[in-house]
Amino acid sequence: MPKLHSETFGGGDQTWLASDHGIYNARTFTLDSKAFAAVQAEKGFVPSGYPLAQSGDKLVPYTGTGDFAGHLYTDQDARHGDIAVPVFYHGAVHASRVPAAGFTAPAAQKLTDIVYL
Repeated sequence: MPKLHSETFGGGDQTWLASDHGIYNARTFTLDSKAFAAVQAEKGFVPSGYPLAQSGDKLVPYTGTGDFAGHLYTDQDARHGDIAVPVFYHGAVHASRVPAAGFTAPAAQKLTDIVYL
């Protein structure tokens, strides 16, 4: 018997976006599911707007250090392993609405072009 599960998909709370500029140009990266285990356990998913860093060929949570890669564009369920995700890397963001405790806009953005309001 195959292991089946049901999922509901949606965009999530995207009030962190300050404009629609850049939303059609999201890049695709692989989310390291193990690195997001704590976020996944707390919220049940990785929320839209979560700040991301690139570590090798995968994405991990951005904690103020590392190569800032942008923000997760839509809610994602990382319970079942690494997944390909859309990353918002170009446009405007309300820094106060980013769903990560203590988020501070990165001073250096060599991989992105985001303006924080």
